[in-house]
Amino acid sequence: MDNAELDHLIWTALSGEQARFALGTQNARRFHPEIGPLAAVRDFSAESLADFAALANAHGPLALMQPGEPVEVPGIDLVKSALGVQMIFAGETAALEAIAEAARDSRIAPLDRQDHAEMLELATLTQPGPFGTRTGELGDFWGIKEGGRLLAMAGQRTRTGNFIEVSAVCAHPDARGRGLAGLLSRRVAADILDGGRTPILHSYADNEAALSLYRKLGFVERARVSLTIYAPRS
Repeated sequence: MDNAELDHLIWTALSGEQARFALGTQNARRFHPEIGPLAAVRDFSAESLADFAALANAHGPLALMQPGEPVEVPGIDLVKSALGVQMIFAGETAALEAIAEAARDSRIAPLDRQDHAEMLELATLTQPGPFGTRTGELGDFWGIKEGGRLLAMAGQRTRTGNFIEVSAVCAHPDARGRGLAGLLSRRVAADILDGGRTPILHSYADNEAALSLYRKLGFVERARVSLTIYAPRS
């Protein structure tokens, strides 16, 4: 396991495979505001934190995901912070078999650009995490529709050399209790594994319902992280 890659996941993504979605400098970068607020710093030097503050002042609130305690950043406000859990797929046989079965489920269809508006609408309703008008460009997304309406979806967010994040896992309130979120998470994981990478995901540490689902899907806790929101000073 590449601990450095996972400990610095957002920075690795924004300075590597997903650099085309990034705004910033060699010291601090963020996803384009139309994608979401996730950002990262190269390190916690004064220079990097100054560039991070400049990003927030230029483009709006930022979310920093890091191991350890949240840090104060001169020039901007720390709005709130929460404890999160980074999880990694363990590769157990039963989980792999369930993933293979999900990949064959005929109800699941790939989502594309023409679905982006409905994807945003579903994410806005269910709040699975940051989701903007261009989030659907980050990777492959899968969904289940009934009567032409998108009921549930899941997709890919951060991408590095060895890992891809399962994200935007959500189901419409009308479709909850049917196991669609788990099914679609497995479908996304199947795609990631087929590409030779390892699925990872994140959840808030106090969201026991989500954590229980992810454990059932074959994910195990890898690390605790702080998710901290910063905003320009008013």
